[in-house]
Amino acid sequence: MTQTQATGVGFIAVMLWALLAVLTVGSAPTPPLLLNAICFAIGGTIGLIWVAATDGWRDLRGVPVMVYVLGSLGVFGYHALYFSALRAAPAAEAGLIAYLWPLLIVLFSGLLPGETLKRGHLIGAGLAFVGAASIVSGGGSGFQTQYLPGYGMALLCALTWSGYSVVSRRWGDVPTSSVAVFCLITAAASAGLHMVLEETVWPDGPTAWASTLMLGLGPVGLAFYVWDIGVKRGDIQVLGTSSYAAPLVSTLVLVAAGIAAPSWTLVIAAVLITGGAIIAARASA
Repeated sequence: MTQTQATGVGFIAVMLWALLAVLTVGSAPTPPLLLNAICFAIGGTIGLIWVAATDGWRDLRGVPVMVYVLGSLGVFGYHALYFSALRAAPAAEAGLIAYLWPLLIVLFSGLLPGETLKRGHLIGAGLAFVGAASIVSGGGSGFQTQYLPGYGMALLCALTWSGYSVVSRRWGDVPTSSVAVFCLITAAASAGLHMVLEETVWPDGPTAWASTLMLGLGPVGLAFYVWDIGVKRGDIQVLGTSSYAAPLVSTLVLVAAGIAAPSWTLVIAAVLITGGAIIAARASA
């Protein structure tokens, strides 16, 4: 697999994450940690089926324990912090801060062996971030000091996922099937916290169950496996910048579903995000 092909595979995750919002709305009223547990159990099961089909058990046994620990902390920590941030602060502002992770991936990637951070990467990431911010913060009420704890958790959320993604690059020889273990540990941890912190409310009706199943198969399942391939074998700087397409596509999906209204903000965001990705790609070339 070439670097360009691996980058394309990684971008599949971005498109799947763009479905996260509409499917999460459809899965209501299930509380976040229970939803997390169900979806990651599905995602982990997908991985185990893949391992069994490819007879990859030996590869999993050869993965260092520390990789399992750090990988699970990255996957679980991101989602735990994300849901907590959206509970402790307005969703628009908390979401904007949490979505600093693509920019941080581009910046942190300059610390990796064999990678060079160029001016085009910074300009492209900055333009893409402005485009994403125009969507995520649209209609927000502005930053308010009483929500600083929520903002802080959102920032930790961004640092957690960008750190996980960049560190995954250093685990280039670790099989992608190890993500199945990350998912199952995350499901178990989420289930444990759910029993302590939340009231159990299962998905209500066929639509809610279908949304939950699709979440586990896509944005909280397959997405992590293709993302692992992308950050390990692809162009991590282009992948990080192109990740800003997620809030754009997510908004378009919400518009198509009748949940959000179309606006000129989408047009402006599309130009900024696409332009930023092109600039970053040219810098890598």
